[in-house]
Amino acid sequence: MTVKALNAETYQRPQVQLICGVDEVGRGPLVGAVVTAAVILDPNNPVVGLNDSKKLSEKKRLQLAEEIKAKALSWSLGRAEVHEIDSLNILHATMLAMTRAVEGLHIKPDWALIDGNRVPKDIGVQASAVVKGDALVPEISAASILAKVARDKEMQQLAELYPHYGFAGHKGYPTAEHLAAIKTYGVIAEHRRSFKPVRDVLEQMHG
Repeated sequence: MTVKALNAETYQRPQVQLICGVDEVGRGPLVGAVVTAAVILDPNNPVVGLNDSKKLSEKKRLQLAEEIKAKALSWSLGRAEVHEIDSLNILHATMLAMTRAVEGLHIKPDWALIDGNRVPKDIGVQASAVVKGDALVPEISAASILAKVARDKEMQQLAELYPHYGFAGHKGYPTAEHLAAIKTYGVIAEHRRSFKPVRDVLEQMHG
């Protein structure tokens, strides 16, 4: 099924009661799970200040995340682990994690609005993809905030286990610091072995 992705010009809010927004964080990093969130906001109890999570300060994200959890009609986190990313590829693992987030909602939405240009084929509800949806759709903004706060917390925990890698700062993305740490200290269990920078280090070690 091909879904035409909506954008700022073509997006119109579906005329249904319960809309959930879905977003992911963690497609680009070399380490850790890809984390997704699905959120159904309460129109009678709005959350002010929602925006793309990347455009908010960490302090504001944490504050909004608590408010979203308190006010939303339903919210859920989903994830795909490193072994799933390595076996499926990052795109399919992301779709799986998004499906899991929607399935975790305790209220079934009438429609899911997915950030990006693809809809998971097994999502189980009517759905549309919205390009840059985290700036257009409050529910997607809320999902992006919950997913980012959750994944950042996991990176903080990983940083405590592996202090030499700098995970608290770069969050697993392929920065110069992270690549240098992999070359110096090696690959850990949480690294995505299918990602080229990690694969290259493993090949050098075993070459």
